[in-house]
Amino acid sequence: MKYSREVKTALLAIIAIVILIFGYSFLKGENLLDNSRTFYAVYDDVEGLSPSSEVTINGLKVGKITSIDFLNRKGDLIVTFTVKNDFRFSKNSEAQIYGGGIIGGKTLAIVPKYDENVGLAKSGDTLAGGKEEGIMELVNDRLTPLQNKLEGTIVSADSMLTAINQILDDSTRNNIRGTFKNLDATVASFKVTANELQGLVQGNSEKLDRTFTNLDEMSTNFNKFSDTLTNMNINQITSDLEKVIADFEAVSNKLNNGDGTAAKLINDDAVYNNLDRATKQLEELLQDVKLNPKRYVHFSVFGKNPGEYDPPKDSLK
Repeated sequence: MKYSREVKTALLAIIAIVILIFGYSFLKGENLLDNSRTFYAVYDDVEGLSPSSEVTINGLKVGKITSIDFLNRKGDLIVTFTVKNDFRFSKNSEAQIYGGGIIGGKTLAIVPKYDENVGLAKSGDTLAGGKEEGIMELVNDRLTPLQNKLEGTIVSADSMLTAINQILDDSTRNNIRGTFKNLDATVASFKVTANELQGLVQGNSEKLDRTFTNLDEMSTNFNKFSDTLTNMNINQITSDLEKVIADFEAVSNKLNNGDGTAAKLINDDAVYNNLDRATKQLEELLQDVKLNPKRYVHFSVFGKNPGEYDPPKDSLK
């Protein structure tokens, strides 16, 4: 069967028009043979969401965004997106904008809910819109307080530098230079002193060794003495001291009460007077012996009588 030139031309034109339509739709991100369902979601701000962005369920791509347009004069935005027929979810599911990294853009994720009382979502339904903070929002939230603190720190540092510049005038700088010079001289003096001290120590190292040896021996002896004190029966010594004190107290009480010979010697005046008379008589006897020794000691070969008695002088009157 032969076709005329006009028929062939018409067929080629029709094929070209179809290819053009499919190609244009493909460039727009649309597939005319796709039987996906179409849904809508309303947002006050899409935050970087763009047409042809992915639509995911649990991280799996199930569709894409076809268009974003203004819904009303208030500035609300309506997002149109498609979802494959293989995924079922209820009408109360949420279309949530999330993501937004440094390189990638926003993505629309469907948070599916399976509520039998509500029913499954159908093509043309409007889902509830929601937002999730992405990396940039989280970074911005974390960096904003840090930025405020950094700005405050810079302001404080600037104020401090200004105050330092006001304080460090020419006279103050000269004083600081003089202080460092004096400090340098002091360090040099300490260095000389340290050298002298080192020489002193080196020259008397033997004496220092003997001194430390003696100290070590003293410490050893002290430890032995301490051990001796530790081994002593302190309780027994205390008991003996208490007994001695009690005995002294008993003797003192007896002396005060006049019991015994010693108490009478201390407390009785008659005993004292008798002792005083006996002492005087003994002194008179000794004086008489000195004045008349022949009366008491006599050696006579021829039996001569002793001389006359010479009474002693009363020197105690």
